[in-house]
Amino acid sequence: MKIVVGGQINKQEIHDYIQKYFGEGNVELAVKNDLDAVMAMKAGQFDYYIGACNTGGGGALAMAMALLGANACKTISMPGKILPDEEIVQAVNEGKVAFGFTSQHMEQVLPVWLKAIQTKNS
Repeated sequence: MKIVVGGQINKQEIHDYIQKYFGEGNVELAVKNDLDAVMAMKAGQFDYYIGACNTGGGGALAMAMALLGANACKTISMPGKILPDEEIVQAVNEGKVAFGFTSQHMEQVLPVWLKAIQTKNS
């Protein structure tokens, strides 16, 4: 599985969290600015995009929405609201490939999202 980390903040922390979740060598990861990350997605170089910003949608997903289309994207957390686990899993199962969240929710949303994409791709 190939995941690119974009968005506006905490990219290295997100990368490291994903690396720790999957274990060394079990996932291909890259950190890019949001435009380069989405262009790499559009070119088929990565399976999933994940990004964080302060709102969960703006800086995390704006480029993805513009270039991949809103139907490919899902905000999984925003200030004051974290999607229920079932909705995160449903978004993955529906074929969404770009996800945004607020960085302070990393510990809550990333495990659910990572398990969902792992299950879908196993």
